[in-house]
Amino acid sequence: MGKSKKESKTQEYDFLKIILDSIADGVFTIDPEFRITSMNKSAEKILGIKRQEAIGKPCYTVLRASICPHKCALRQTMETGKEIVNLYIDCVTRSGKKIPLSISTALLRDKQGNVVGGVETFRDLRPIEELRKEITARYTFEDIVSKNHHLLRLFTILPDIAESNATVLIQGPSGSGKELVARAIHNLSPRRSKPFLAINCGALPDTLLESELFGYMRGAFTGADKNKPGKIAQAAGGTLLLDEVAETSPAFQVKLLRFLENYEYSPLGSTSTKKADVRIVAATNKDLKQLVNEGRFREDLYYRLNVISITLPPLKERKEDIPLLVEHFIDKFNAKMAKHITGVSDEVLSILMKYDFPGNIRELENIIEHAMILCRGERIESAHLPDYLSQPILTAQKNANNTNKPLENLEAEFIRKVLEKNDWNIRKSAEELGMHRSTLWRKIQRFNIKKP
Repeated sequence: MGKSKKESKTQEYDFLKIILDSIADGVFTIDPEFRITSMNKSAEKILGIKRQEAIGKPCYTVLRASICPHKCALRQTMETGKEIVNLYIDCVTRSGKKIPLSISTALLRDKQGNVVGGVETFRDLRPIEELRKEITARYTFEDIVSKNHHLLRLFTILPDIAESNATVLIQGPSGSGKELVARAIHNLSPRRSKPFLAINCGALPDTLLESELFGYMRGAFTGADKNKPGKIAQAAGGTLLLDEVAETSPAFQVKLLRFLENYEYSPLGSTSTKKADVRIVAATNKDLKQLVNEGRFREDLYYRLNVISITLPPLKERKEDIPLLVEHFIDKFNAKMAKHITGVSDEVLSILMKYDFPGNIRELENIIEHAMILCRGERIESAHLPDYLSQPILTAQKNANNTNKPLENLEAEFIRKVLEKNDWNIRKSAEELGMHRSTLWRKIQRFNIKKP
């Protein structure tokens, strides 16, 4: 005797239930009113709620995701008919625990093709996130992210450097993270609770730089109507970064040398000396030893600054760090912009790996920020990158490398393109290049770049 339709449907339902309960991903279905109609065991485990308790309730009271109820993925699918695949969200369990999920949605239809509800599947990303954090932690020191062998060695000695009071000289190209290393030295040192201040020596003329560094007394010059402490006094007990120290004049170098000899100084207009309790860290994008040999930097000041020397490589020499840095900046801007971008496409990563980054890490950070502003999905695509990273530029760069064209000429061409793009606006161009305006001015003069 044959089975009744009711028995067949029951067996079919039981069979489907067994299949769904064997899936590692969570699954639940809803009716057109967004009430839960079914749920598998994995969904129970991930969300911390029994299916008997969940069935019949609005889905947003069970999933309790960061997009519920105003940006509900299932509602979007029900209204547009378009599936959503691997959307990154955060969910809060019944116990109040926040967990990351990857969700996908689709419509449910009957045999006649009528929409009868929706289905949402979700994957618990906690194991992946834990693994990612473990890997990231292995290659992260303070806020410095790298797996380059040179920087990994720096990670091991940085705490010892920080413990001392010795003057540190950090050399590396613009945008390579010199200030980040200086801050790490400060944060690891016994001075961490005191101020960390920086002064850009290349951005100020001598008289202004001297008053900014040493301070001045009332009446020292026209307009000085009150006493003003300098950076040295403001950083008392802490750390002072002298950035772009190679740009200082010979006259100022003499004054800086005199201060470093005994850490005594006189504010402008004062007849008395003051004792400073501050650690000096100097930074430059030039080779100071070469400048000494050329007679452009005082040798005695060089040796006074170069007690401990740290050299940072340009990003083009540590391209193995690009994927790590991209992930680091995506995490940073996700938090800042309240977005949930999960990564970049293979094409984007390929473009970034081929690019030489004259602006180094700062330029990469700007690129990712630019892309995340334009990206509305979960993954950065090539269309979201700045225009200058288009394929013709990369092709020209590749051809230049193949013909042994000097890197400086390539950098000059690149700077000219950015200047033209920004109508020769120095501020905008410097921001896009990830460098200070004074640095861009020097490069324009050095490469003899002229506006048409």
